[in-house]
Amino acid sequence: MKRSETIYGIHAVRFMLERHPERVLEVRLAERRDDPRAHEIESLAHRHARPLERVDPQALRQQLGDVAHQGVAAEIASLPPWSEDQLIAALGSARAPLLLALDGVQDPHNLGACLRTADACGALAVIVPRDRAAQLTPAARKVAAGAAETTPLVTVTNLVRSLRLLKDAGLWIVGADAAAAKQARELDLTGPVVLVLGAEGSGLRHLTRQHCDFLVSLPQRGAVESLNVSVAAAMLLYEAVRQRQSP
Repeated sequence: MKRSETIYGIHAVRFMLERHPERVLEVRLAERRDDPRAHEIESLAHRHARPLERVDPQALRQQLGDVAHQGVAAEIASLPPWSEDQLIAALGSARAPLLLALDGVQDPHNLGACLRTADACGALAVIVPRDRAAQLTPAARKVAAGAAETTPLVTVTNLVRSLRLLKDAGLWIVGADAAAAKQARELDLTGPVVLVLGAEGSGLRHLTRQHCDFLVSLPQRGAVESLNVSVAAAMLLYEAVRQRQSP
């Protein structure tokens, strides 16, 4: 029997109906939604012969909790996360692979935002620890706006061990540290690289930091001590993209 999970939000549900309709098991749309975006969801569901039910908004709230579901939810067939072995195997077909690793990021909204940027920047995958870290929840999927279906999430038992495997496979491990003397633009990010960012507030764990080949910082001219982890991830990923597009 296939595993299923719930997603919600206009963008997340529309993406699945447009790109992966075969995985949409059921769509639930609030009775009071009578606007172009709701009609688009309804039209896509009918076009792909996906079951759609108009439901009371209160029923959606009871099912999903106090979240910004925008009056639409869907039940979809789950895709299993990549394993370490799948990730290592995928490296062989990628030229100068770019990976993002999150060391204990707790907020699913940050995970979703990181997935969305990783997808935009062509990252091969995003790596997260299995324990004490945000996983691919409906909230993360909503923020990712479809990127959770295009950029594999690799859930690992031991992040440090995974970084060692990636280092053995020829990738450079680059950690983000606000106190690092070298800035990201000063480091060559055009080769195979893993960008590693730490948890909100605490940053990289000591053991993770020890396994980084380089530590880099981002330029900051204001009074705030550190950036939100998803913002820092976006800046680092786009720095890698900038370097790779430069002559």
